[in-house]
Amino acid sequence: MKKQNFNLLALVTLILLNSCAPDHETNFVKLFNRVNLDGFYLKLRKDDAELASKVFVVEDSMIHVFNDHFPDSIDLAAGTNATHGLFYTDQTYSKFILKFEYKWGSKIANNFDQYQYDAGCYYHVVDDKIWPVGIEYQIRYNHIKHMNHTGDFWATQPLMWFGAKDSSRFLNPKDGGISIPKINEVLASKPKQYNALNNRWNKCEVIVMEDRYAIHKLNGEIVNMATNLQLKEGKIGFQSETAEIFYRNIEIRVFDKVVPMMKFLQ
Repeated sequence: MKKQNFNLLALVTLILLNSCAPDHETNFVKLFNRVNLDGFYLKLRKDDAELASKVFVVEDSMIHVFNDHFPDSIDLAAGTNATHGLFYTDQTYSKFILKFEYKWGSKIANNFDQYQYDAGCYYHVVDDKIWPVGIEYQIRYNHIKHMNHTGDFWATQPLMWFGAKDSSRFLNPKDGGISIPKINEVLASKPKQYNALNNRWNKCEVIVMEDRYAIHKLNGEIVNMATNLQLKEGKIGFQSETAEIFYRNIEIRVFDKVVPMMKFLQ
């Protein structure tokens, strides 16, 4: 009898814990199965499929970009940037929350002298060329200025962004940020916490509702936001660009209807 009561108590506790979780934090599915790249396709600048399979390699439940098959410096002298590319989802998405983690390695590649540790996650991709037409959640660290750029937008189409008047960085509208038209690089706010070259993981989150709005989060903090995105749906892609990087825990929650932005700002 005591054992039955214990099991019943455990079941009730589990139900209560699940019911207390915010609805938008549940019902995620894995995009990356931690074994292979099923559900994705690889694309490099020169459409070299054999090279792409070496650039993006699954190791220890992670996607390792520029693994030990590559030297410490890649393509820097040649200037061809042949290993620029992305692994793209087979499917398109419009209303979703995307979560993933990344950390930097030590190898450098391509145009590292210009952009330092640089990669990114594209969404709403409508043309998968290198580089694509879409919206980028920038993943970047400038080690020269010790400056985080993860969470920046790189927008190939105009959007409406929130910042203070005459400011270059995001300011949350609840703190007085006003809507400003922007295109190309759009800077995130300075995060309270991020991991650069310390071999620790960053948790990233992209909340997108069609062309209505996009919210960029880094380690649980809202660091950028925009509305009027122009692009309404598309594929999702993760970059190989200027440095060795690891991706893991890529998962998504898809919505049937647009969720008001205020739900995620509370």
